[in-house]
Amino acid sequence: MTAVSTVQPSLSQAPQLLTPRETAKALAISERTLWALTQQGDIPVVRIGRSVRYDPRDLNEWIEKQKVVA
Repeated sequence: MTAVSTVQPSLSQAPQLLTPRETAKALAISERTLWALTQQGDIPVVRIGRSVRYDPRDLNEWIEKQKVVA
């Protein structure tokens, strides 16, 4: 019988967090608009000390939630 072990991903395998500038560019919006959405709590954010970063997986989920049927 083989033992199944759970392996935690190392930090190098973790998804990269995006800076506000990278995020605004990826979403094709201004940094000011991104900041307003962040302040309103509309876009998920990761805070590391005073730094603000965005997880691409959270952004993809947020984009999916923004879609509406016309």
